[in-house]
Amino acid sequence: MGFFVQLTEAIAERQSLLVTGLDPNPEMLQSWALRHGMGNRSFLSQARHWIKAVVEATSPHVCAIKASLGFYQALGPLGLELLLEVRDLVPRDLPLIIDAKHGDLNSSTALAHYLFRDLAVDAVTLSPLAGQDIAAPFLLYADKAVVITCRSSNPAAKRIQYHPSETDPLFLQIVRESQLWGTPEQLLLEVGTSDPAVLALVRRAAPERVLMLRSIWSEEERLDGLLEAGLNEAADGLLLPLPQNLLVEDDLSDQAAALKALINQRRQHWLDQHPEQRASSCELWLANPKSDQPSSDVDVDPLAELIIDLFDIGCLLFGEYVQASGAVFNYYVDLRQIISDPNLFHRVLHSYSGLLEQLNFDRIAGIPYGSLPTATGLSLALHKPLIYPRKEVKAHGARRLIEGDFNEGDQVVVVDDILITGGSVLEGIAKLESSGLVVKDVVVFIDHGGQRDRRARQRLEDQGYRVHAVLDIPRITQELLQAGRLSEEQATMLM
Repeated sequence: MGFFVQLTEAIAERQSLLVTGLDPNPEMLQSWALRHGMGNRSFLSQARHWIKAVVEATSPHVCAIKASLGFYQALGPLGLELLLEVRDLVPRDLPLIIDAKHGDLNSSTALAHYLFRDLAVDAVTLSPLAGQDIAAPFLLYADKAVVITCRSSNPAAKRIQYHPSETDPLFLQIVRESQLWGTPEQLLLEVGTSDPAVLALVRRAAPERVLMLRSIWSEEERLDGLLEAGLNEAADGLLLPLPQNLLVEDDLSDQAAALKALINQRRQHWLDQHPEQRASSCELWLANPKSDQPSSDVDVDPLAELIIDLFDIGCLLFGEYVQASGAVFNYYVDLRQIISDPNLFHRVLHSYSGLLEQLNFDRIAGIPYGSLPTATGLSLALHKPLIYPRKEVKAHGARRLIEGDFNEGDQVVVVDDILITGGSVLEGIAKLESSGLVVKDVVVFIDHGGQRDRRARQRLEDQGYRVHAVLDIPRITQELLQAGRLSEEQATMLM
């Protein structure tokens, strides 16, 4: 289950937009510990009991739980052990978000693996100043999410966040830019504000994103303003933190339930006051058919948008190009552009995954060099070890033919970007098989010939390999022609 589905189901099942902040602040815990007879215990012991009490009291009334990594790191090794206990305490149907504000490129890959795999959290907050490179290692985990902090509520941050002007502040540029890094299902925005006017600016700039408030709020009038400014057309899409002062109250469960009921009452009132939003939101789900047939009868290509987006970033070029086989084509498919667009790269990986999930294999092998980034992304997304046959064997060092760890007899699925003649794939397979590995399936993004020219596919099938392709050139051509991206002359070149 992906993060967005998990979050949506938690919102629906618990009828809540509230989030529990699970940060054991020493000052906050002092009064709670004294009331519960724990005044003489260590802070770690107090924190452990408080965390358990808060999770049990709020889990029925919130849609997510968020813990700040810094609080636990400050406690040293025991604090990280406590964070593991948090993971065990939080129900698995509730998303667990780690507030890391991570912004260090050098440690991003390691942190993503620790949080998403070792700790099994569901989302992490990131600082956006390093650009889309900071999000890329985290977005490779297709079932997880990132939360980009677009604005801080700290007063001293205003001089930076409102540069160069109040009318075009930096924080709105961050909102606009970060939406290009990931889909609405995988990338959320954190907004530090208690000002409805600021929240309204972010909502207008990001109408489809889930927004998560960070700042403390308490006044009922402010709650109304924040809901009015931040709710989306379905009266959700806005996550609100439980006020911290409630987290040390003995009747926490009752107060959380009451606050949830109040917010739901306001959400219903918002819907009643915005009937036009209801009507327009329904229209958003209706396809705009390209024929006179009813929409239910129109066969919509689920990969159509991906094909068009690939074309728009320059993956299809026209001219005279020499292929790896030596053949000269009047066009060239350049899939290397994908790796510089994390959002698009993620969508390509997802399309591969749909084929790979139907196959049995122990390891993924990428054919160097074009498909190695794709094979790496798929290895991370599917939790399968990566290996690859070297294009040339080194004359020094271990002189390995295959890079990566494997056992003789392991079944390997071979991943490549485009199948034209099949020569490079067969060359790679020969190296794998000579090392004792078993290959049965080859998965490519584009089968150049498709059903029109099956020579490459047949070449592999004749040697006992099954070929699976996400797309082929005829299908791509048809979609681009229909979308007006190609002229009839260009389409003829491809066909």
